[in-house]
Amino acid sequence: MHSLVVPVYGNEASIGELLEAIAGLARRLPQPLEAVFVVDGSPDRSNALLRDALPRMPFRSQLLAHSRNFGAFAAIRTGLAAARGDDVAVMAADLQEPIELIERFYDVLARDEADVVVGTRVARADPFFSRLASTTFWWLYRRLVLPQIPPGGVDVFACNRAFRTELLAMGEANTSLVGQLFWLGMRRAVLPYERLERRHGRSGWSFSRKLKYLMDSVFAFSDLPVRLLILVGGLGLGTSLLLGGVVAVARLLGYITLPGYAMTMLTLLFFGGLNTFGLGLIGAYVWRAYENTKQRPLAIVQRAQEFTGTPPP
Repeated sequence: MHSLVVPVYGNEASIGELLEAIAGLARRLPQPLEAVFVVDGSPDRSNALLRDALPRMPFRSQLLAHSRNFGAFAAIRTGLAAARGDDVAVMAADLQEPIELIERFYDVLARDEADVVVGTRVARADPFFSRLASTTFWWLYRRLVLPQIPPGGVDVFACNRAFRTELLAMGEANTSLVGQLFWLGMRRAVLPYERLERRHGRSGWSFSRKLKYLMDSVFAFSDLPVRLLILVGGLGLGTSLLLGGVVAVARLLGYITLPGYAMTMLTLLFFGGLNTFGLGLIGAYVWRAYENTKQRPLAIVQRAQEFTGTPPP
């Protein structure tokens, strides 16, 4: 059986089209489909509409409701934990990802070509500023967090049971679900698609949410801030020693006549660089302690096989 997880927030206007698209998908799939809808504290009538319509749908379904809005990634994790299928796909309720992409996800997983399949946008029918913000976000994500992220970013994915088990085992807060998908490794496939135009409502993926998610991703998957601090501190310390020598020579040669200037400059330059460098070193230790508190596995065994061997003649 396949499972499909759909986080729902502010999607009242698209519920009818969403259910129709999933029903068509269920009819085309060779295996039964289960849909898991997670209403993430939505203020509209999305939950009521789903509750009334799902009993009449040609597929099995679950309807889960969060007590408040926890965010799309928390809703996805709730759906993954509740799904009963061997393969689980995730799609947005706004129908900007074509339903055929989900069908391609299942096809790749059914052929055992990958453990996780991610969709990346090669084109999108969004307004210019929305495209610009998204392009900038994913460029920064690739530069600061994970270089292996596709240039178009990742919004939807599908995985098999083994991958889902390892993903759910990482119970981290303020982290990056996309980062976890790539951190886990295993066999990965990337499917390009063209994102469709939004027909109902507007995106809740605001600039402030993108900025918070980028910061969470940086601090959860990269020690770049610590390394930058060490680099800046080291450069500052080296510069302070060089300029300190210049000031000392200038004082000895009589170019600096102001009393106390040379000693003040030497002290400020040296201890300023030393302080920044020391903060970087402390940050390195704090980063390692933080990494241990996340309790991620040190290694993941993807598959284990046993062989009886050939009995001796």
